[in-house]
Amino acid sequence: MRRKILSVDQYADEIRSGNRFVLSQAITLAESSLEGNQKLAQEIINLLLPHTGYSLRLGVTGVPGVGKSTFIDQLGMTLIDEGHKVAVLSVDPSSQQSKGSILGDKTRMQQLSQHPKAYIRPSATGNHLGGVAQKTREAILLCEAASYDIIIIETVGVGQSETVVRHMTDFFLLLMISGAGDELQGMKRGIMEMADTIAINKADSGNEKAVQQAQKNYQHALHLFPPVLGKPSPEVLTCSALNNQGLQEIWIYIQQFITDIKASGYFQQQRQQQQRSWMMELIQQKLSQEFFQQPAIRKTLPHVEQAILQSKITAREGAEQLLNMYRY
Repeated sequence: MRRKILSVDQYADEIRSGNRFVLSQAITLAESSLEGNQKLAQEIINLLLPHTGYSLRLGVTGVPGVGKSTFIDQLGMTLIDEGHKVAVLSVDPSSQQSKGSILGDKTRMQQLSQHPKAYIRPSATGNHLGGVAQKTREAILLCEAASYDIIIIETVGVGQSETVVRHMTDFFLLLMISGAGDELQGMKRGIMEMADTIAINKADSGNEKAVQQAQKNYQHALHLFPPVLGKPSPEVLTCSALNNQGLQEIWIYIQQFITDIKASGYFQQQRQQQQRSWMMELIQQKLSQEFFQQPAIRKTLPHVEQAILQSKITAREGAEQLLNMYRY
Protein backbone atom coordinates (compact mmCIF):
# COMPACT_ATOMS: atom_id res chain seq x y z
CA MET A 1 0.00 0.00 0.00
CA ARG A 2 1.40 3.36 -1.02
CA ARG A 3 1.97 5.99 1.64
CA LYS A 4 -0.62 8.74 1.68
CA ILE A 5 0.81 12.03 0.47
CA LEU A 6 0.28 14.76 3.08
CA SER A 7 0.59 18.51 2.73
CA VAL A 8 3.11 20.47 4.80
CA ASP A 9 0.29 21.74 7.03
CA GLN A 10 -1.04 18.21 7.50
CA TYR A 11 2.39 16.91 8.46
CA ALA A 12 2.78 19.71 10.99
CA ASP A 13 -0.69 19.21 12.47
CA GLU A 14 -0.27 15.44 12.80
CA ILE A 15 3.17 15.78 14.41
CA ARG A 16 1.86 18.38 16.86
CA SER A 17 -1.02 16.06 17.75
CA GLY A 18 1.42 13.27 18.65
CA ASN A 19 1.02 11.02 15.61
CA ARG A 20 4.18 8.90 15.88
CA PHE A 21 3.69 7.32 12.47
CA VAL A 22 3.68 10.71 10.74
CA LEU A 23 6.62 11.81 12.93
CA SER A 24 8.58 8.81 11.63
CA GLN A 25 7.61 9.72 8.06
CA ALA A 26 8.87 13.28 8.55
CA ILE A 27 12.20 12.08 9.98
CA THR A 28 12.55 9.70 7.03
CA LEU A 29 12.04 12.66 4.69
CA ALA A 30 14.75 14.60 6.53
CA GLU A 31 17.15 11.65 6.28
CA SER A 32 16.46 11.12 2.58
CA SER A 33 19.09 11.95 -0.01
CA LEU A 34 16.41 12.95 -2.52
CA GLU A 35 16.24 16.71 -3.05
CA GLY A 36 12.44 16.75 -3.13
CA ASN A 37 12.17 14.93 0.19
CA GLN A 38 14.74 17.21 1.79
CA LYS A 39 12.85 20.28 0.58
CA LEU A 40 9.55 18.97 1.98
CA ALA A 41 11.22 18.10 5.30
CA GLN A 42 12.66 21.59 5.56
CA GLU A 43 9.26 23.16 4.92
CA ILE A 44 7.76 21.00 7.68
CA ILE A 45 10.54 21.91 10.11
CA ASN A 46 10.23 25.62 9.30
CA LEU A 47 6.51 25.50 10.06
CA LEU A 48 7.16 23.65 13.34
CA LEU A 49 10.12 25.78 14.41
CA PRO A 50 8.12 27.92 16.92
CA HIS A 51 7.32 24.70 18.80
CA THR A 52 10.94 23.55 19.14
CA GLY A 53 13.85 24.27 21.45
CA TYR A 54 12.04 23.59 24.71
CA SER A 55 13.29 20.07 25.42
CA LEU A 56 16.21 18.90 27.50
CA ARG A 57 18.73 17.21 25.22
CA LEU A 58 20.80 14.46 26.83
CA GLY A 59 23.74 12.68 25.21
CA VAL A 60 24.76 9.23 26.46
CA THR A 61 27.99 7.60 25.36
CA GLY A 62 30.19 4.71 26.40
CA VAL A 63 32.05 1.79 24.89
CA PRO A 64 30.02 -1.16 23.55
CA GLY A 65 29.03 -3.49 26.38
CA VAL A 66 28.82 -0.79 29.02
CA GLY A 67 25.04 -1.10 29.15
CA LYS A 68 23.91 2.09 27.38
CA SER A 69 20.64 0.66 26.12
CA THR A 70 19.63 -0.82 29.49
CA PHE A 71 20.60 2.45 31.18
CA ILE A 72 18.55 4.54 28.74
CA ASP A 73 15.62 2.14 29.01
CA GLN A 74 15.53 2.45 32.80
CA LEU A 75 16.26 6.18 32.87
CA GLY A 76 13.56 6.80 30.28
CA MET A 77 11.01 4.94 32.39
CA THR A 78 12.07 6.97 35.44
CA LEU A 79 11.45 10.16 33.47
CA ILE A 80 8.08 8.98 32.15
CA ASP A 81 7.00 8.14 35.71
CA GLU A 82 7.66 11.81 36.52
CA GLY A 83 5.37 12.96 33.72
CA HIS A 84 7.84 13.47 30.85
CA LYS A 85 7.64 12.35 27.23
CA VAL A 86 10.90 10.77 26.09
CA ALA A 87 12.37 10.41 22.60
CA VAL A 88 15.48 8.31 22.04
CA LEU A 89 17.53 8.85 18.90
CA SER A 90 19.66 5.74 18.83
CA VAL A 91 22.37 5.83 16.17
CA ASP A 92 23.30 2.34 15.01
CA PRO A 93 26.65 1.36 13.51
CA SER A 94 26.37 0.42 9.84
CA SER A 95 28.28 -1.82 7.54
CA GLN A 96 30.33 0.29 5.13
CA GLN A 97 29.90 -2.43 2.52
CA SER A 98 26.19 -3.19 2.76
CA LYS A 99 25.20 0.17 4.28
CA GLY A 100 22.77 -1.77 6.45
CA SER A 101 22.11 -1.36 10.15
CA ILE A 102 23.37 -4.34 12.15
CA LEU A 103 21.44 -3.70 15.37
CA GLY A 104 17.82 -4.50 16.08
CA ASP A 105 15.75 -1.35 16.06
CA LYS A 106 13.77 -1.33 19.28
CA THR A 107 14.54 -4.70 20.85
CA ARG A 108 17.24 -3.29 23.11
CA MET A 109 14.89 -0.96 24.99
CA GLN A 110 11.92 -3.17 25.67
CA GLN A 111 10.15 -1.01 28.26
CA LEU A 112 10.38 2.26 26.34
CA SER A 113 9.52 0.64 23.00
CA GLN A 114 6.13 -0.39 24.39
CA HIS A 115 5.28 2.82 26.22
CA PRO A 116 2.95 5.37 24.56
CA LYS A 117 4.92 8.30 25.99
CA ALA A 118 8.20 7.14 24.47
CA TYR A 119 9.50 7.26 20.91
CA ILE A 120 12.58 5.39 19.73
CA ARG A 121 14.22 6.15 16.41
CA PRO A 122 17.20 4.05 15.33
CA SER A 123 19.26 5.57 12.51
CA ALA A 124 21.96 3.96 10.43
CA THR A 125 25.12 6.06 10.46
CA GLY A 126 26.05 5.36 6.86
CA ASN A 127 29.37 6.93 5.94
CA HIS A 128 28.96 10.20 7.86
CA LEU A 129 32.04 11.20 9.82
CA GLY A 130 31.73 10.54 13.52
CA GLY A 131 29.13 7.82 13.25
CA VAL A 132 26.17 10.12 13.77
CA ALA A 133 23.44 10.40 11.16
CA GLN A 134 23.58 13.70 9.26
CA LYS A 135 19.99 14.58 10.04
CA THR A 136 19.98 13.93 13.79
CA ARG A 137 19.50 17.63 14.51
CA GLU A 138 16.41 17.75 12.30
CA ALA A 139 15.09 14.68 14.11
CA ILE A 140 15.57 16.50 17.43
CA LEU A 141 13.48 19.44 16.22
CA LEU A 142 10.72 17.19 14.90
CA CYS A 143 10.57 15.25 18.18
CA GLU A 144 10.42 18.50 20.14
CA ALA A 145 7.54 19.69 17.98
CA ALA A 146 5.77 16.42 18.85
CA SER A 147 6.00 17.47 22.54
CA TYR A 148 8.80 15.14 23.57
CA ASP A 149 10.35 17.26 26.29
CA ILE A 150 13.39 15.04 26.87
CA ILE A 151 15.50 13.90 23.91
CA ILE A 152 18.15 11.25 24.59
CA ILE A 153 20.81 10.67 21.94
CA GLU A 154 22.70 7.40 22.24
CA THR A 155 26.06 7.31 20.45
CA VAL A 156 27.74 4.25 19.01
CA GLY A 157 30.60 4.81 21.44
CA VAL A 158 33.34 4.66 18.86
CA GLY A 159 35.20 7.10 16.60
CA GLN A 160 34.32 10.77 16.80
CA SER A 161 30.58 10.43 17.33
CA GLU A 162 31.01 11.62 20.91
CA THR A 163 32.24 15.02 19.74
CA VAL A 164 29.33 15.42 17.32
CA VAL A 165 26.73 14.49 19.96
CA ARG A 166 28.36 16.75 22.57
CA HIS A 167 27.74 19.63 20.17
CA MET A 168 24.00 18.98 19.95
CA THR A 169 23.11 18.25 23.58
CA ASP A 170 22.73 20.15 26.85
CA PHE A 171 24.13 17.44 29.10
CA PHE A 172 26.66 14.79 28.11
CA LEU A 173 26.91 11.60 30.18
CA LEU A 174 29.83 9.20 29.89
CA LEU A 175 28.85 5.71 30.99
CA MET A 176 31.63 3.46 32.26
CA ILE A 177 32.05 0.14 34.06
CA SER A 178 34.59 -0.98 36.64
CA GLY A 179 36.69 -4.13 36.65
CA ALA A 180 37.56 -3.97 32.95
CA GLY A 181 41.29 -3.65 33.56
CA ASP A 182 42.87 -0.26 34.04
CA GLU A 183 39.83 1.98 33.51
CA LEU A 184 41.90 5.02 32.63
CA GLN A 185 44.25 3.20 30.29
CA GLY A 186 43.36 4.06 26.72
CA MET A 187 40.55 6.41 27.75
CA LYS A 188 40.70 9.41 25.45
CA ARG A 189 41.31 12.62 27.34
CA GLY A 190 38.97 14.44 24.99
CA ILE A 191 35.99 12.21 25.79
CA MET A 192 36.44 12.60 29.54
CA GLU A 193 36.91 16.33 29.14
CA MET A 194 33.60 16.59 27.27
CA ALA A 195 31.65 14.70 29.94
CA ASP A 196 29.35 16.65 32.25
CA THR A 197 29.41 13.66 34.53
CA ILE A 198 30.61 10.04 34.55
CA ALA A 199 28.32 7.26 35.70
CA ILE A 200 29.82 3.90 36.58
CA ASN A 201 27.25 1.32 35.56
CA LYS A 202 26.88 -2.29 36.69
CA ALA A 203 27.60 -1.30 40.31
CA ASP A 204 25.92 -4.48 41.45
CA SER A 205 26.15 -6.35 44.72
CA GLY A 206 29.58 -7.92 45.22
CA ASN A 207 31.24 -5.36 43.00
CA GLU A 208 31.44 -2.56 45.55
CA LYS A 209 35.22 -2.49 46.03
CA ALA A 210 36.00 -2.29 42.32
CA VAL A 211 33.34 0.39 41.83
CA GLN A 212 34.68 2.52 44.68
CA GLN A 213 38.23 2.31 43.31
CA ALA A 214 37.07 3.21 39.81
CA GLN A 215 35.07 6.12 41.20
CA LYS A 216 38.17 7.49 42.95
CA ASN A 217 40.29 7.07 39.81
CA TYR A 218 37.83 8.87 37.58
CA GLN A 219 37.22 11.67 40.07
CA HIS A 220 40.95 12.24 40.38
CA ALA A 221 41.31 12.34 36.59
CA LEU A 222 38.45 14.83 36.23
CA HIS A 223 40.05 17.17 38.78
CA LEU A 224 43.05 17.50 36.46
CA PHE A 225 40.92 19.24 33.84
CA PRO A 226 40.54 23.03 34.05
CA PRO A 227 37.08 24.23 35.18
CA VAL A 228 34.69 25.69 32.59
CA LEU A 229 33.31 29.13 33.44
CA GLY A 230 29.60 28.97 34.21
CA LYS A 231 29.47 25.16 34.40
CA PRO A 232 29.67 22.91 37.50
CA SER A 233 32.64 20.57 37.77
CA PRO A 234 31.71 17.03 36.72
CA GLU A 235 31.11 14.35 39.32
CA VAL A 236 31.43 10.57 39.23
CA LEU A 237 28.23 8.74 40.15
CA THR A 238 27.41 5.04 40.35
CA CYS A 239 24.40 3.04 39.26
CA SER A 240 23.07 -0.35 38.30
CA ALA A 241 20.72 0.02 35.35
CA LEU A 242 19.91 -3.69 35.49
CA ASN A 243 18.69 -3.39 39.08
CA ASN A 244 17.33 0.14 38.62
CA GLN A 245 19.59 1.55 41.34
CA GLY A 246 21.07 5.05 41.27
CA LEU A 247 19.05 6.23 38.25
CA GLN A 248 16.93 8.61 40.30
CA GLU A 249 20.07 10.15 41.85
CA ILE A 250 21.58 10.67 38.40
CA TRP A 251 18.39 12.38 37.20
CA ILE A 252 18.40 14.66 40.25
CA TYR A 253 22.03 15.55 39.48
CA ILE A 254 21.17 16.32 35.83
CA GLN A 255 18.28 18.59 36.84
CA GLN A 256 20.46 20.54 39.27
CA PHE A 257 23.19 20.82 36.64
CA ILE A 258 20.74 22.29 34.11
CA THR A 259 19.37 24.69 36.73
CA ASP A 260 22.90 25.89 37.47
CA ILE A 261 23.96 26.45 33.85
CA LYS A 262 20.72 28.27 33.05
CA ALA A 263 21.33 30.58 36.00
CA SER A 264 24.91 31.27 34.88
CA GLY A 265 23.93 31.88 31.24
CA TYR A 266 26.03 28.94 30.03
CA PHE A 267 22.96 27.01 28.81
CA GLN A 268 21.88 29.71 26.35
CA GLN A 269 25.47 30.38 25.31
CA GLN A 270 25.98 26.70 24.52
CA ARG A 271 22.73 26.47 22.54
CA GLN A 272 23.73 29.50 20.45
CA GLN A 273 27.17 28.06 19.76
CA GLN A 274 25.57 24.79 18.68
CA GLN A 275 23.38 26.67 16.20
CA ARG A 276 26.44 28.36 14.71
CA SER A 277 28.30 25.05 14.48
CA TRP A 278 25.29 23.46 12.82
CA MET A 279 25.19 26.18 10.18
CA MET A 280 28.90 25.80 9.41
CA GLU A 281 28.55 22.02 9.15
CA LEU A 282 25.65 22.38 6.70
CA ILE A 283 27.68 24.80 4.58
CA GLN A 284 30.59 22.37 4.47
CA GLN A 285 28.30 19.47 3.54
CA LYS A 286 26.61 21.47 0.78
CA LEU A 287 29.91 22.68 -0.68
CA SER A 288 31.28 19.13 -0.64
CA GLN A 289 28.19 17.80 -2.43
CA GLU A 290 28.31 20.51 -5.08
CA PHE A 291 32.04 20.04 -5.57
CA PHE A 292 31.85 16.31 -6.33
CA GLN A 293 28.70 16.70 -8.43
CA GLN A 294 30.48 18.95 -10.95
CA PRO A 295 30.72 16.97 -14.23
CA ALA A 296 34.27 18.16 -14.97
CA ILE A 297 35.47 17.17 -11.50
CA ARG A 298 33.76 13.78 -11.66
CA LYS A 299 35.48 13.15 -14.98
CA THR A 300 38.92 14.33 -13.85
CA LEU A 301 38.96 12.91 -10.32
CA PRO A 302 39.91 9.29 -11.27
CA HIS A 303 42.87 10.53 -13.33
CA VAL A 304 44.10 12.78 -10.52
CA GLU A 305 43.75 9.94 -8.03
CA GLN A 306 45.74 7.64 -10.31
CA ALA A 307 48.48 10.25 -10.72
CA ILE A 308 48.76 10.55 -6.94
CA LEU A 309 48.89 6.78 -6.47
CA GLN A 310 51.68 6.57 -9.06
CA SER A 311 53.58 9.37 -7.27
CA LYS A 312 53.45 11.58 -10.36
CA ILE A 313 51.96 14.44 -8.34
CA THR A 314 51.49 15.09 -4.63
CA ALA A 315 48.12 14.96 -2.89
CA ARG A 316 48.31 18.75 -2.42
CA GLU A 317 48.88 19.27 -6.14
CA GLY A 318 45.96 17.00 -6.98
CA ALA A 319 43.68 18.86 -4.59
CA GLU A 320 44.71 22.24 -6.00
CA GLN A 321 44.10 21.03 -9.56
CA LEU A 322 40.56 19.95 -8.71
CA LEU A 323 39.84 23.05 -6.64
CA ASN A 324 40.99 25.30 -9.47
CA MET A 325 38.52 23.55 -11.76
CA TYR A 326 35.75 24.23 -9.23
CA ARG A 327 36.70 27.88 -8.78
CA TYR A 328 36.86 28.70 -12.45
